[in-house]
Amino acid sequence: MALPTRSARQQAQGRIVADILLEIKAVNFRPEQPYTLTAGWASPVYIDGRKLISFPRARRKVTELARIEIEESVGHESIDAVAGGETAGIPYAAWISDALMLPMQYVRKKPKGFGRNAQIEGDIHDGQRVILVEDLASDGGSKLLFVKALRDAGAKCDHCFVMFFYGAFPGAIESMAAEGIKLHYLCTWHDVLAAAEAGGYFTPAAIAGVREFLKDPVAWSVAHGGKGA
Repeated sequence: MALPTRSARQQAQGRIVADILLEIKAVNFRPEQPYTLTAGWASPVYIDGRKLISFPRARRKVTELARIEIEESVGHESIDAVAGGETAGIPYAAWISDALMLPMQYVRKKPKGFGRNAQIEGDIHDGQRVILVEDLASDGGSKLLFVKALRDAGAKCDHCFVMFFYGAFPGAIESMAAEGIKLHYLCTWHDVLAAAEAGGYFTPAAIAGVREFLKDPVAWSVAHGGKGA
């Protein structure tokens, strides 16, 4: 999968986030016993984005990089609110909305089924420009559901931000673009692999296994019991 060309700033921030994720042990390499991701892909690598909540200094740095990326790529005054996707996106939305000094909402996977039967919590109104925030993205499927809920509630949601984008499986950027959504991110597996190799975090065999996966993630997934294209 060919990723969009990144600026020198974006490449540097990718490496910083990769180093942080490795340091807090949020990176899992397991080529010999693959993970099955929510989207159904088999993968030898997994990021635990939720782990960042337990490391205040690390999350402050990631939040600052997120603020810079959003302001540079979307605009300083082009967003009215930040919405987090249930559940991992909620803390990220809280940190980023605070850094941007904007209101926050969060979006449930489905209406809660009682009381107001709300799917979106927080103040939302017609025409409000909202950026959806999550911890990570693989193929973008869940992001489309959250964006639909925001749009159905009257908001204008044209941007999605994630701390980590797998950058391996096909369709994420394209499927979101087809719905008028631009995906923004700080870090990919290519950043993590480079940082892991430079820092000696994993064995040469584990690194080689991940490189093999990144050559053709779809074929790797199918060969290891996951879904295909």
